[in-house]
Amino acid sequence: MKPIRDEVLYSIALTMVHNVGAIQSKILLEHFSTAENIFRASSKDLENVPGIGTIRARSIRSFRDFSLAEKEIRFMEKFKIRPILYNDEEYPKRLKHCDDPPTMLFYRGNADLNAGKVLSIVGTRQETEYGKQVLAEIMSGLEGSGILVLSGLAYGIDALAHRMALKNGLSTVGVLAHGLDRLYPSQNNALAREMLQRGGLVTDFMSGSKPDKQNFPKRNRIVAGMADALLVIESGITGGSIITVNMAAGYNREVFAVPGRIHDHKSEGCNLLIMDNKARLARSADDILIQMNWVKETNTRKNQPEIFYKATENEEKILAMLNKNGQMHIDQLMQSCTMHLAAFSASLLNLEMEKQIKAFPGRRYGIGDQ
Repeated sequence: MKPIRDEVLYSIALTMVHNVGAIQSKILLEHFSTAENIFRASSKDLENVPGIGTIRARSIRSFRDFSLAEKEIRFMEKFKIRPILYNDEEYPKRLKHCDDPPTMLFYRGNADLNAGKVLSIVGTRQETEYGKQVLAEIMSGLEGSGILVLSGLAYGIDALAHRMALKNGLSTVGVLAHGLDRLYPSQNNALAREMLQRGGLVTDFMSGSKPDKQNFPKRNRIVAGMADALLVIESGITGGSIITVNMAAGYNREVFAVPGRIHDHKSEGCNLLIMDNKARLARSADDILIQMNWVKETNTRKNQPEIFYKATENEEKILAMLNKNGQMHIDQLMQSCTMHLAAFSASLLNLEMEKQIKAFPGRRYGIGDQ
């Protein structure tokens, strides 16, 4: 167990190094494969990694606060918090396709973070009766779909989305903007306890981290990046929901918005997103299920063997290239397939989720165990 514990220690430490953020951590982990290798690398080797340079290399080499990482491990062991490291099999594959994925996640719960269908739901913290009604209708329509519902466990639409997911038999995960030693807002304590039985709580913040204002955009990138699609229910033209929408668009995720009355301030943002073609119209669950090609689960579909997977034309190009050349670096693969970035990213992610291809260290992909 010692090597596993060591890698957790070094991964926590990597999140604490000054001048090294999520983007640089991803670059380093894909170059050196493990966090321990990063800390054991020479200054020269670190400096030679694109995007790192002298200052960041010096910060890594001079890091000495491993006692704080040890303290965090003791906290995790005491409260049965699971560390999910960047190169772990259970790390959310959708996040790995983002430019700024968390170096690691702290997780409590039993939901599969790599579920086949993941929908994030965001909206105002001061929902109207209209927002409640529409959300209730949509969640009822998603019953039996097997969708994992994500949100931020905040006031308003977030908390309602979690509650209604549970009511309709769906797993739901709350993404927190603070450590797992607290819950904000505290009014959602009972809801959070229920979610731990049928979903979970996840964060990339260490214990002791407070729900400070600057943490929420970081939280929102996980809400956007971990999902296949984002649904907005009641939003003004600015605020956290719109920030999350922009992040989701940057990650090439589908965005849906529920329309509202033209004079309703809380629907102004949703109406504008639809008008500007930044979001698809969502009037019901079927609008989401049909657009995402998410048929409801049946026993026949659950037991359908993977051999019958039907690839799209773009996915066929990727599979053909990997069958021909074996493992390929992601940049070389995209160039060889001559696709736009958005289409390539979507096809690559879908093939990985369908277990047709596998990601390997160093941003390489192959068929199975090639």
